[in-house]
Amino acid sequence: MKRSVWKKLIEWKDKGDRKPLILKGPRQVGKTYILQAFGQECFPCFHYVNFEKDEQLAKLFEKNLDPKRIIQELNFYLDTSIDTGNDLLVFDEIQHCPRALTSLKYFQEELRELALCAAGSLLGIHLGNESFPIGKVEFLSMHPMSFEEFLRGVGDNKSFDFFTNYKSGDSIPEIVHSHLWDQLKIYFVVGGLPEVVQAYADNKDNLFTALNLVRNKQENLIAAYNADMAKHSGKQNAMHIDRLWRHVPAQLAREQNGSATKFKFKGIIPGIKGYSKLSGTIDWLQTEGLIIKVHIVNSGNLPFSAYIKENYFKLYLFDVGILSAISKLPPKTILDYEYGSYKGYFAENFVAQEFLFSGVEEIYSWREKTAEVEFLREVEGNVLPVEIKSGWVTQAKSLKVFAEKYKPIYKTVMSANNLYFDQDNKICRYPLYMASRFP
Repeated sequence: MKRSVWKKLIEWKDKGDRKPLILKGPRQVGKTYILQAFGQECFPCFHYVNFEKDEQLAKLFEKNLDPKRIIQELNFYLDTSIDTGNDLLVFDEIQHCPRALTSLKYFQEELRELALCAAGSLLGIHLGNESFPIGKVEFLSMHPMSFEEFLRGVGDNKSFDFFTNYKSGDSIPEIVHSHLWDQLKIYFVVGGLPEVVQAYADNKDNLFTALNLVRNKQENLIAAYNADMAKHSGKQNAMHIDRLWRHVPAQLAREQNGSATKFKFKGIIPGIKGYSKLSGTIDWLQTEGLIIKVHIVNSGNLPFSAYIKENYFKLYLFDVGILSAISKLPPKTILDYEYGSYKGYFAENFVAQEFLFSGVEEIYSWREKTAEVEFLREVEGNVLPVEIKSGWVTQAKSLKVFAEKYKPIYKTVMSANNLYFDQDNKICRYPLYMASRFP
């Protein structure tokens, strides 16, 4: 499965002043696979160690954190010779050896010529007891496969080429638009976890079989995420984390106005209510990358961060395929696009994912009184409101309210309709599948 992060890995490799790289992202998004492929294709030799599989590796870091000594001992451990000037060294599941994480500081200071990458649980990386090498490492984020990556991954090369060659202002032929819309509905079922995408790709000639295999894979992965929760947080905390995680789609389903609302804390865990009691649980899920937090602001002015309230936000799941599996929605209902209020949230969840994939670090929504716009984007000092419509009806009353008050240079509606630029009303109408290409 080719990934867009590959280009960024190459850029890191070619930098003259590179630091050790930590690849961040939820489990099962392909971090280990991409680092191994990177080592095999872009270096004369690469060396891989996994601190979860072999707990004895941690002993190499107990004596001291001298990089040259560590490399010498790794040579014996791996029964090879690491060429620090040319090879790649990968520390996987680094959260299982906090001393190895700390050692990255000394590798950066004393062995700069070595290309060193690390990957592991975000929670373990951030909450370890050892000193974190602040300023001595670089970070690169991986997310579930975007819609474009999905198209390439399942062999829909014509559609992927369309995205690759698309330039702002180009029109989309109706036959292409119709095909991409059908593929987007399949993506709503499959999502972007590589193992699930591969299961679909291998069996796509029989759609019924393929999507049943997809759902089985997703259910197994959900069980694995639950096991991770217990492993990293303890049995009691894991129960709370699991309940809150499953409450995200449950809350989305309850709203009937077609737009995700502020996350409500009441009734999630018996005897526990209010943000202050659940903030740690929410932070856990966000740190692990299993939820997407969207701040709700009550102003359309910059900077958006000035209008944040700590307990006022929306939550989405990190992968729209996992959302469909936890929601227990049969694939056919999604493909038919007849699944009630849920489809509005699938559209929003998808757009939030695509925004993260395209490099947006913080996502914002706007609400004043009864008016609400699903997303706000800041681009080159301009505020761009983005309204999400799940289907073909694109009336946007709240967008009009926002525009009258804050006078944006243009407004955007994302829906099932084809691309259209309404110059007279300064409205850009994007098909949902183009979200990663916005603006």
